[in-house]
Amino acid sequence: MLDKRTLHMKVQEQCDCFAETDPLREMAALKSEPDVEEGALKWLALAVLHGINDNAKKISVSLSADGEVTVTAKYRETELPSPGSSIGSKIFDVAKGIAHIEGDQGKMPIVIGIRDSSIEVEFKLKHDKEENKVVIEFPE
Repeated sequence: MLDKRTLHMKVQEQCDCFAETDPLREMAALKSEPDVEEGALKWLALAVLHGINDNAKKISVSLSADGEVTVTAKYRETELPSPGSSIGSKIFDVAKGIAHIEGDQGKMPIVIGIRDSSIEVEFKLKHDKEENKVVIEFPE
């Protein structure tokens, strides 16, 4: 049987599932997730939840040319737990699929439903010879 749920729907389901957890603790545990697509979906959901809970302005995931993944949040410059290389690389594919961005760069507003509410965030994808970056921007 085919799974007809979209990547967007799967992220929303993960948001609902993890709504009452500590997103940073859950993010740190994702490095051992065997299914990289599932890990990327969970990580994006946890990033949205963390952004909401901690009043983040934006969260960025960067993948350098040598495969190193770093994550920063803008409310204060701090590094968040990295999802690791395999899940970190897949985050770019999942974000691109959710936002329906053609090519290597673009931005798209995305409404994420969480329980009985929703929030509109903006997914931005950036690409240059040094690194790829996914940015999740939160409303003011």
